[in-house]
Amino acid sequence: MTQNATAAPTTGSASVREWWRDAVIYQVYPRSFADGDGDGMGDLPGITARLPYLRDLGVDAVWLSPFYASPQADAGYDVADYRAVDPMFGTLADADRLVREAHALGLRFIVDIVPNHCSDRHEWFRQALRDGPGSAARERFFFRPGRGADGTLPPNDWESVFGGPAWTRVADGEWYLHLFAAEQPDFNWEHPDVHDEFRSVLRFWLDLGVDGFRIDVAHGLVKAPGLPDIGHAEQVRLLGKQAVPYFDQDGVHEIYRDWRRILDEYGAGPGTERIAVAEAWTPTVERSALYLRRGELHQAFNFEYLTTGWDAAALRAVIDRSLAAMSAVDAPATWVLSNHDVVRHSTRFADGDAARGLRRARAATLLMLALPGSAYLYQGEELGLPEVTELPDEVRQDPAFFRGSGQDGTRDGCRVPLPWSGERAPFGFGPVEGGPSWLPQPDSWKDLSVAAQTGDPASTLEFYRRALAVRRAHPALGAGRDIAWEPAPEGVLAFRRTTSAGSFVCTTNVSSSPVTVPTPGTLLLASADVAPEAGPGAEGTVLPADSTVWWAA
Repeated sequence: MTQNATAAPTTGSASVREWWRDAVIYQVYPRSFADGDGDGMGDLPGITARLPYLRDLGVDAVWLSPFYASPQADAGYDVADYRAVDPMFGTLADADRLVREAHALGLRFIVDIVPNHCSDRHEWFRQALRDGPGSAARERFFFRPGRGADGTLPPNDWESVFGGPAWTRVADGEWYLHLFAAEQPDFNWEHPDVHDEFRSVLRFWLDLGVDGFRIDVAHGLVKAPGLPDIGHAEQVRLLGKQAVPYFDQDGVHEIYRDWRRILDEYGAGPGTERIAVAEAWTPTVERSALYLRRGELHQAFNFEYLTTGWDAAALRAVIDRSLAAMSAVDAPATWVLSNHDVVRHSTRFADGDAARGLRRARAATLLMLALPGSAYLYQGEELGLPEVTELPDEVRQDPAFFRGSGQDGTRDGCRVPLPWSGERAPFGFGPVEGGPSWLPQPDSWKDLSVAAQTGDPASTLEFYRRALAVRRAHPALGAGRDIAWEPAPEGVLAFRRTTSAGSFVCTTNVSSSPVTVPTPGTLLLASADVAPEAGPGAEGTVLPADSTVWWAA
């Protein structure tokens, strides 16, 4: 592979400016997107074959979750070799072809990088176990003697995010730190070898042509000096905002300033940028913004928005705080409703009623896509897929499911393979009808497949396609820093975005009853059927419950 082996795409709405400021980025979870060889597991050739679908959907970029060599203790987030493709997904040549094909279709390509921890099968960790206490190899990790008279107690009281102690004892009596699964030992970022290794890994994938990185656990690389006790249990849950001595330490920022210099070597001009996106669990959105100061990263996931409920006041507050925090550091806000770690938003918003959940999910999507900045979609949300809540215990693979005091262990429910076509499982996920699938799909998904929804104007898929097309075409949508709130009845969010080329209004009825609002312009798109206000002299529009409408104003 040679440096800059594949050129970034030069077509699309964001090609002649800083493309990442308004990009719609689609997350592909490789196990579950498309199976090219029929073994029941998604793979890189399967993804490559389905790239035209993503182009036609209207997204700007693809973010690919881990596909590296891994024992799969945590679905690939336990990396054994950062420069190799796991055979279950394909080969390095398959990865090269995937990036090239994406670029040929006008799609940017972002890959996950996992710098907080590796696999316990990584050669560095295996060497650390072989070389024993006091060895140089152990200094790349956090090996410590235990507490108590015979060292049988963990070195401190830190807990794993997946439940239980964050320490595991090895045969020689020392303990090692793992903030996630025991198979995921944390790197010691005070060691220069770790810095050098990841500089090399970044360059390896940049040379192959990727357009950027999503940084897993970006907030976790630096731990407080002395690894102090916290003093209580239930310290951090998944996507938690608690302030703890092992997350969101100020020392991480120097690491990302170093990484930014590398990214800028490969492209810093408008349309050519290689970017980095932080998965950073921080106490506030203002703390998240610190990762995006000049010379650091480009974007950070907006988990505060993701975890906000279907409530008008709460949504308005988090939108205002997000835009203000990101504007202060000249970074785009990001907006996301679902990913591979959370219950799908069509189920989160349902309150026990699947129809209500889908109605709210569609409305939430239009609201999100109307906001200034960049938006993230999780595979299958464009099909209106619900969370699969009744998976049998024997098929579950989420490591948190097997640790009694940790998370709920329900992440498998949002990772069920996509339905593409057909009347029988795996619904086109693999090449053979009735073939295997690593997680079972509900029979009802035959009605939610890509084939079943394509061409149906009432389908969620066609709704997403129209929304992304309008977002790309309308001059007031996409990049920006602020919005102007409009007067609106209780339970309704209404805001305006204005440019010299046109004006746009978004109205969202978050309430459970229809609401009449003044008609602000020409209807562009609605998440549900809307009707003009009835009666003599009526000039308003009736917004159905749980709906969003876009207007050209």
